[in-house]
Amino acid sequence: MPCVGDWLNSPLSIVQGIFAQNVPNSDWEKKVTEYFKEKLKENNATNWVPSLNDVPVHYLKPNSLVKFRCMVQDMFDPEFYMGVYETVDPNTNARVLHFGKYRDMPECGPQQEIDLNSSLTVTSERQTFYCVPVPGESAWCHAYVSASQARVSPSTSYTPSRHKRSYEEDEDMDLHPSKQKEQHMGKSCCSGGDIHGCVEPKRLETEASAGHHVISPNCSPPLDLNFPLPGEKGPACLVKVYESWESFKVNDVLEVFGVLSVDPVLSIVNSEERDSSALDPMECMDTAEEQRVHSPPASLVPRIHVILAQKLQHINPLLPACLKEEESKTCEFVSNFMSELSPVRAELLGFLTHALLGDSLAAEYLILHLISTVYARRDVLPLGKFAVNLSGCPRSSAFTEHLYRLLQQLVPASFHLRMSIESMNHSRLIPRKDYTANRLVSGLLQLASNTSLLIDETQLEQGQLDTAGVHNVTALGNLITWQKVDYDFSYHRMEFPCNINVLITSEGRSLLPSDCQVHLQPHIIPPNMEEYMSSLLTAVLPSMLNKFRIYLSLLRLLDYSISDEVTKAVEEDFVEMRKNDPESVTADDLHKMLLVARFLSLSAGQTTLSRERWLRAKQLEALRKARLQQQKCVNGNEL
Repeated sequence: MPCVGDWLNSPLSIVQGIFAQNVPNSDWEKKVTEYFKEKLKENNATNWVPSLNDVPVHYLKPNSLVKFRCMVQDMFDPEFYMGVYETVDPNTNARVLHFGKYRDMPECGPQQEIDLNSSLTVTSERQTFYCVPVPGESAWCHAYVSASQARVSPSTSYTPSRHKRSYEEDEDMDLHPSKQKEQHMGKSCCSGGDIHGCVEPKRLETEASAGHHVISPNCSPPLDLNFPLPGEKGPACLVKVYESWESFKVNDVLEVFGVLSVDPVLSIVNSEERDSSALDPMECMDTAEEQRVHSPPASLVPRIHVILAQKLQHINPLLPACLKEEESKTCEFVSNFMSELSPVRAELLGFLTHALLGDSLAAEYLILHLISTVYARRDVLPLGKFAVNLSGCPRSSAFTEHLYRLLQQLVPASFHLRMSIESMNHSRLIPRKDYTANRLVSGLLQLASNTSLLIDETQLEQGQLDTAGVHNVTALGNLITWQKVDYDFSYHRMEFPCNINVLITSEGRSLLPSDCQVHLQPHIIPPNMEEYMSSLLTAVLPSMLNKFRIYLSLLRLLDYSISDEVTKAVEEDFVEMRKNDPESVTADDLHKMLLVARFLSLSAGQTTLSRERWLRAKQLEALRKARLQQQKCVNGNEL
């Protein structure tokens, strides 16, 4: 029987064994998938697989089994490959059958040639996805995954002949030149614990630092790694999928397990192809730019040949990966957490009340916002979205900046968009198709589902929006209202549905649409906002902070329903409200109250609407509207 080291270190040898035993039967591919699926089901087996999110690619053994948690940024054209091929020895005429799956190029031994005319040759098809780390993934999320990852023992690690710094270290050197000086003075620097070893001070290869541009000796101009958000770290990968790729689409979040390919031959072949196509353009339909983007050096953009892949419901590492499965461990986890839900909600409400300067009503609505999610679509209308405009935010104290830092500690993925005339005119929010390179150029709004987007309007001043600025503001409005982004394909726009939680902070009423406006009424004006917000985090126990994170991720995944009896009671109640105040109570108010009631119920761990929660929703809405009316009277204009 193969040992652990075999299927981790040499998965292709396992595939070779299964292939040899089952040829000429065509079910050998299914048996390969089943083998690795069973291996990964074993106790903590997935933690033993090195992750490209945590380990720099040059510390991983080529052709070993790796995993990658990523978002599909682009989808390239399908490619054909030799699934099964035959080699022949010209001297002895001996023939050997090989598999081409999970490899970039067919291989043959010494004194062997590939018989291109063999009747046993099988041409197959695979799909290539360009994948990037999940945009805006929170530091705590990444740190927890790294900590739970089992240390790779020497038998499963790969010691390169040349040591190179990781992405994070290169970034650190750029930001702190003194550290670079210390290294040249002979101080050792270790990265990532035991598996990385010590890094020599000499820089041997240029790598990605801030994440957007990588200078490659074979590529000019610099290679753009096409990350949606600025400052992102980590590798981009070409993920080659062999089965069921139709179920994956752009912006899906995946966890893939597959064979790592960083063969330098790929760079040589691609370089030769570019040179030959330059000499004779008729030989290749692809442009040089397309070849450069679709076939980057494997040392910079490694390939993963997928054996197993799954679409992730969420990226919170504190929760089981799939909560829909009726597994005993999953059910036990959910039931145990639900038993302590009430005190966790009370603690979270108190925490957010302090973060919102003592405003408990705004804190209630912020909880409802954070657990909201698009659960269905009726025609073009997304159901379940709950974009909140938090107006009345202080402008001079960098309140929004510190609020965002607190929210980063609670949600798995987020982004802070500082809205100004300059940023709207010059930022690329909408992804666009580059037909020269045949790729999708990313934009700031290319985000994974359930990402929290905080839009800060407090720094917005008067000015003139140009054409790009108008398109960007329109895109933000469409995102909030319809939960979709219209990607720019030059000749037409293509709708990409999304599920983004949008929180807008502003002084007055936002320029952007929202589902609910809550006017902030601070009860505390701290003299030092940074010190005040930092003290809030340090006062929370790490165990309680983790419960907050589980609470917010788990509740948005729960199912919810309204019984016929409660539906009838709500309808009668609404008719009565219309009788008493026909001018101010509208169908839109009913929709809003039902949304608030939904999230109030879920926030208490209840998956059905009760009379009590409906009355509480009405009360909250009345308080919110009264506050807006009061502010309108004070200012003399509508907020």
